[in-house]
Amino acid sequence: MNREVTGHTKGLKPSQIKALERIYRRRVPHDAIVTPELATYLCELSAQMRRQIGLLISRRGAIEHVVVGDASRLMLPDVGRLRGAPGRFRGLRLVHTHLRGEPLTRDDLTDLTLLRLDLVAAIGVGAGGRPGPVYVGHMLPATGSGEMWRELPPVAVHDLDVDVIELMASLEAEFARTQARLASSEPGTDRALIVHVGIGADDDGDARIAELRELCRTAGVRVLDVVEQRRARPDPRFLVGRGKLEDILLRAMHLGAETVIFDADLTPAQARAISDFTELKIIDRTMLILDIFAQHARSRDGKLQVELAQLRYALPRLVEKNTMMSRLTGGIGGRGPGETKLEINRRRARERIALLTKKLDHLQQNRQLRRKRRGDRGVPIVAIVGYTNAGKSTLLNNLTEGDAIVANKLFATLDPISRRLRFPREREVVLTDTVGFIRDLPPDLVAAFRATLEELYDADLLVHVVDASDDDYEAHIRAVTRILAELDLAEKPRLVAFNKCDRLEPDEARRRASAHGALRISALSRDTFGPLLAAIERELWKEGHAAAIAAGPAA
Repeated sequence: MNREVTGHTKGLKPSQIKALERIYRRRVPHDAIVTPELATYLCELSAQMRRQIGLLISRRGAIEHVVVGDASRLMLPDVGRLRGAPGRFRGLRLVHTHLRGEPLTRDDLTDLTLLRLDLVAAIGVGAGGRPGPVYVGHMLPATGSGEMWRELPPVAVHDLDVDVIELMASLEAEFARTQARLASSEPGTDRALIVHVGIGADDDGDARIAELRELCRTAGVRVLDVVEQRRARPDPRFLVGRGKLEDILLRAMHLGAETVIFDADLTPAQARAISDFTELKIIDRTMLILDIFAQHARSRDGKLQVELAQLRYALPRLVEKNTMMSRLTGGIGGRGPGETKLEINRRRARERIALLTKKLDHLQQNRQLRRKRRGDRGVPIVAIVGYTNAGKSTLLNNLTEGDAIVANKLFATLDPISRRLRFPREREVVLTDTVGFIRDLPPDLVAAFRATLEELYDADLLVHVVDASDDDYEAHIRAVTRILAELDLAEKPRLVAFNKCDRLEPDEARRRASAHGALRISALSRDTFGPLLAAIERELWKEGHAAAIAAGPAA
């Protein structure tokens, strides 16, 4: 075991270092917080050095760490990652000195919570280095009161009679019951606190939070609470700043959250810094979307594309002692015993990326051949595009009597699905359903999902489906338009169909649609398809009208 004194030791005399090292030889009764003799020794040394001194003591009574701080606070060493069942504590208690005899500080209580310490005790240093009052605090499970800690009344060190073993057994049982109650309320779901950071004049915070909630629901994550912060610019290390991050993590742990989800893309450096700050799982928006894609991929193409996107995202984040990648399915593990293992993981990730890219290139050639055959027959292609969950798959199914997967979830469709749509006079088109867009679509996803996007380049006409009932429909239109422009598809002929108009008052539906020159439909009602079919036929053949349709699998 490491017997070094850690912390702010610069400037201490060799004799003082030796005096601190001798503390490791002492033992504390397993049921006592600290002995009067050890408390007196700590206060004498602390008064002499004018620095706080802290001990991390195990439940066996062994001194695991001796730490020196400055006059006002301690910087605790890395005590490793917590293992064990939900509700368990670390099995270490912090006993330290306060030079001014003050009660437990915010830093003390933050360390208590973030490290899941058994308890924290502060011994006031009195006149002549004698021990003053002892302040003790421990965590509380989530209750209606909102209290996160319990602070015991201060007592003299000789009157300190807390039975640590009995206290921890009671607390761990209570925390375990709370965790079990949370888990049983929605079995099989992760519990998360979500964080939105508005930068500058950001005024769409409510819409972004609503969208993040929907992403969480789709991923099977239960949102316990939302934390918002507005900043002029992101904090380069923690995104939200250290103090705010502490508040977020304290809130998450108190609520029993397992995960903190940021409505932003964390840089690799931010991801590492935040993950090193806590043992909670840290997820950003791109990782959450990747998680959804991994759940929804059905075809071989889709699964390969998801894995490729995950690896490209994970590669710059592969570091030792970083657990941020734990939710990714198909990625390479980021923890290892040292640099050699880390480099092996990076090399394997690059090799896998190269292999997946080669496989997808081969599949791309096959798709091009199929599209060429289709083009040789002169069959026009109509691609259905739009924001995720706008009703594209429902429209495809009801236009063609197809069986594409329909769900009230984001990104239910990942693989391009094509069906044939017949018009009178032996005319037919191929309708293709594509993956839904979303604002700030991660570049790795755009690069990986070439299979879906290729269908857009080959299309003769785009049908942009908009959820007209969504309060944020204008922003959704802008997001889709921007993505199409980024894909060099802005000049492609396009029809706009406002879906879910049956959820609006008729006058409001007309107003919203006319402002964008859009057709009004309900993807659930075939009776509303006439104007859309007429517009498709007119655009493709510049004449004709809509009629009854028959469907079959695309060749």
